[in-house]
Amino acid sequence: MITTVTVSTITAITAMSAEGIAGALGAAAVVMLILFLSIKELAGAGTSEVSGRISSFVTLPIIPLLIAFAVIVIVKVVEILG
Repeated sequence: MITTVTVSTITAITAMSAEGIAGALGAAAVVMLILFLSIKELAGAGTSEVSGRISSFVTLPIIPLLIAFAVIVIVKVVEILG
């Protein structure tokens, strides 16, 4: 049973093209961006010191994720126009 599952998993991973992996990574980046933005908004609404720390801590990964999101949008627009 384990051998069948392992072979099926390896076959599925091998069958994925670079576009499939890039799409999955892009989707994960967008989900993480939404998650971090939601956490920042919820923590920013609080008045305690802990919520302020959480809000400032979550700001750090938002900027690279925004850049990745902008690149994804630009690539998709160029694909549609081209």
